[in-house]
Parts: sequence; C-alpha cells; structure tokens
Amino acid sequence: MNIVIMGMPGSGKSTQAEILAKSLGVLHLSTGDIFRKLKQDNTPLGARVETAMDRGHLVNNQDAVEIIDLHLSKLKDKGFALDGAPRDLYQAEHSSTPIDLAIYIKLTDEECIKRLNERGRGDDTPEIIKERLLVYHQLTEPVLDFFRKQNKLLEVDGSPSVEEIARQISDKIKSYGNH
Repeated sequence: MNIVIMGMPGSGKSTQAEILAKSLGVLHLSTGDIFRKLKQDNTPLGARVETAMDRGHLVNNQDAVEIIDLHLSKLKDKGFALDGAPRDLYQAEHSSTPIDLAIYIKLTDEECIKRLNERGRGDDTPEIIKERLLVYHQLTEPVLDFFRKQNKLLEVDGSPSVEEIARQISDKIKSYGNH
C-alpha cells in the first residue's frame, strides 16, 4: 500500500508515517530527510535543494518530482508511508507513483508555530516558519482537494497525543478498507 501523510509543518507527519509504516510493514520515507541529505551533496542538484530549503522555499517541482520518483521507483512493490510529498498540485499530478491513500493531519497555525518553536531545528526560525506556513496554505492545501476528489483522503485531528493520532489513523484506514 502506498500512503502519503500530509499536514502543515510540525503536524507530526514523520512521526505518524514511521508508526504507520511499522504497523503496515511498509517503508517510511521522508522527503525532508531525502532533501536534507541531498543538500549536503556537492552537486548542482544538491546546491539547488540547499538554496531552496535555507530560504524556507519548496524544492522546485521538476527537481522534487524527479528526486521523489527516483527514490520511490527503487522500492518496487514494497509499499511506503511517505511524508512531505506531494507539496503542490504539480507534484500530485506529475508523479509517476500511484498513491492509494492520503492521510491529512489537521492542525491550526497557532499549534504549528508552537510545535516548531519547541522543536528548535536550525531551519525553524520565525521568518522561515512564517514563510513555510504561507507556502503550505497557498500550494499544499489544494492537494487535499486533489485526493478528496479521488476519494483517497482520510482526515485526522493532529492536536491529541502521538498515540491517539496513530489510533485515529489506524481506525480510519480500517474503515476505509471496509468500503
């Protein structure tokens, strides 16, 4: 099963994707981890990724689709829980990898800012957090409708504990499978 985990920065996408991957016996992939590793490479692609991320911007669509599809193509038929992609409609429409389900972890802007400030990662400065939220609302939220129209979107509340969110996701997937 190929599942994407969506939500604003700080919503717990990586944590929930990791939990879900273990429970389903699929691989966990994080585009953030892939891009952070790639930006350390001394290549033109790595330099473009680094410039975008350091400014709080998304990696350009052509690069993102190429990088993500390349990683996903190596999986063959193993299945995955992917967090961090697709980030906009272009990526959703141009990926060559079929997606079975999209899980949306809903969170308020205020809770997102609080979590990112607590996380304290180097790229979580107030300016970059503000930019990432703006980009999320403008570009990523429309992807939710893309999956909703395909009847592939499952929504969960991102405000309770990690364990409660994982339980919600598991319950929603089981209910979805019974349709």
